[in-house]
Amino acid sequence: MRAVTFEQYGVEPTVRHVPEPSCPPGGVVVRVGATGVCRSDWHAWMGHDPVPLPHVPGHELAGTVAEAGPGVRRWRVGDRVTVPFVCGCGRCEWCRAGEAQVCPDQTQPGFTGPGSFAELVALHAADTNLVRLPDSLDDVTAASLGCRLATAYRAVVTHGRVRPGDRLAVHGCGGVGLSAVLVGVALGARVVAVDVSAAAAARARALGAEAVVVADRAGHTAGGGDVVAAVRDLTDGGAHASLDAVGSPATAVASVRSLRRRGRHVQVGLLLGDRATPPLPMDLVVSHELEVHGSHGMPAHQYPELLDLVASGRLDPALLVGRVVGLDEAPAALAAMSAPPGAPGAPGAPGAPGAPTSVGMTVVRL
Repeated sequence: MRAVTFEQYGVEPTVRHVPEPSCPPGGVVVRVGATGVCRSDWHAWMGHDPVPLPHVPGHELAGTVAEAGPGVRRWRVGDRVTVPFVCGCGRCEWCRAGEAQVCPDQTQPGFTGPGSFAELVALHAADTNLVRLPDSLDDVTAASLGCRLATAYRAVVTHGRVRPGDRLAVHGCGGVGLSAVLVGVALGARVVAVDVSAAAAARARALGAEAVVVADRAGHTAGGGDVVAAVRDLTDGGAHASLDAVGSPATAVASVRSLRRRGRHVQVGLLLGDRATPPLPMDLVVSHELEVHGSHGMPAHQYPELLDLVASGRLDPALLVGRVVGLDEAPAALAAMSAPPGAPGAPGAPGAPGAPTSVGMTVVRL
């Protein structure tokens, strides 16, 4: 089969023929219809999140079951499916409790094994992890569900506990951040979005954010003010819930400081390597009784809630898609994430090959 592969970190991947995956016991092989290009794939390719080499990236997928292994009960060839990026083992105490996203024996397509930048991908513990797709949702749109939209949904709903009228701050308007804006608006929240890119902030506004703040990487607004002060002012004293959708010490701290008393910080962006232990203001966490949550995807059994919100018309995942490319263009799309936001060649930037007219996810259609 054809797949995108890389043999060294940071060296642009290539498309080549590789052996087809074997179907695991209790698992399936899925013929990939579409797969998203995610910042997490970039982290793996750069070596920030080490993976076995050579490697096939990709974890945001939608497709059709091509083969079902022994022991699979709920799925058959021809079923249209997606899958969380964290696949639980289906046997441990966490999986039995419905918390497969923290399974200690988890597998992750595109990280623990070959991923979905390929014509076929093997997925484990199918009865625990697969999600049935409705006929109304095409593969390109459904590719946003497995990582960015599902992660944002769980962060906003389960951990942020956002209700209509709540103030929600979203720090970072990449894939997960824009998804969080979309989910927050669908739930009736009043959203303030923060990003270093004016184009990304404008996209958040177009998706329904009530206000946006454009900031530099030092935490200053375009007018020289403080980002935290700006967010607190726009949320009448602080957000009920705030997400760090970037994954940097600065945005994590800003998210916590943006909260009102008894607010809820949700860490969604990955904090890796020397960024893993940001100096969170624990004095405020204690004195203001703040909650600090990590959010690591969403288990398959929670997807029907998200799909119901989509079916109701209140949430449209298609708004997250910026451009659609073929498999041969996937290596360049992944490499383009190395450019600073808004720089020539960056996704969505003026002058980028095949750049969309607005910021959005790149989806590879097979």
